Amino acid sequence: MSELTTIARPYAKAAFELAVEKGTVEAWNEMLFFAGQVTSDEQVQALLGSIATETQQSEIIIKLCAEQLNEQGQNLIKLMAENERLAAIPAVAELFAEFKADYDKEIEVDVVSATALADDAQAKLVAALEKRFARKVKLNCSIDEAIVSGLVIKAGDTVIDGSVRGKLDRLATSLQS
Repeated sequence: MSELTTIARPYAKAAFELAVEKGTVEAWNEMLFFAGQVTSDEQVQALLGSIATETQQSEIIIKLCAEQLNEQGQNLIKLMAENERLAAIPAVAELFAEFKADYDKEIEVDVVSATALADDAQAKLVAALEKRFARKVKLNCSIDEAIVSGLVIKAGDTVIDGSVRGKLDRLATSLQS
């Protein structure tokens, strides 16, 4: 776990608890995502780096995000500035999104295949993964011809390597032992 993630966790947790209490989880997710994207921008980081105090930096961030941040979102930015934690805004957004996915019983699954998966294959895969993880599954499909055939599925800490490349690698390892 990175230092920024450790710093961001209490802010993300507090924002998430407030969002759940007020029924505004989606709105908060959008606000934090936007603020995270703005503060991750290289030009914005250069601008913020030229400003002496975090309070002044927070005012700039709030102005840049004015259309997207409600009063509570602005208060979070101000609080983070008071505690000199503005650099953690992108990590807060990321953690909040994780809390939301867990709350919504959703999981993002990365699927790597040698060729593009047909729509019906994707639907069958989603159904099987939803049964296995007992959550709604969002697939992120990509192609890597190096796996030869089959699939590599990554969901959180779980990795299912059903690729020919993975099988060949495991066979080579076992033969070397």
